[in-house]
Amino acid sequence: MDNEFPKVERYVIASDVSGRDGIGIEVYSGDEMLLEVFRDDTKKVREVTLYQKDLNLALVEQAIELFKKEIPWEFQE
Repeated sequence: MDNEFPKVERYVIASDVSGRDGIGIEVYSGDEMLLEVFRDDTKKVREVTLYQKDLNLALVEQAIELFKKEIPWEFQE
């Protein structure tokens, strides 16, 4: 994928307006989602959700950096 984030095999930018209001990135290995970094505009928080146990720290750190690069930092009203 991106040489800047070699641990991130594949990611998707995804917005959610059903149960929560915001945008984030979903990180995958093959078809399996490993983690999500999400900006929740309703709660005004940024969250990381892990879908796999014992993820490589470098992967998590790179996913957070990728989120900061791809997703606007400011909350939307």
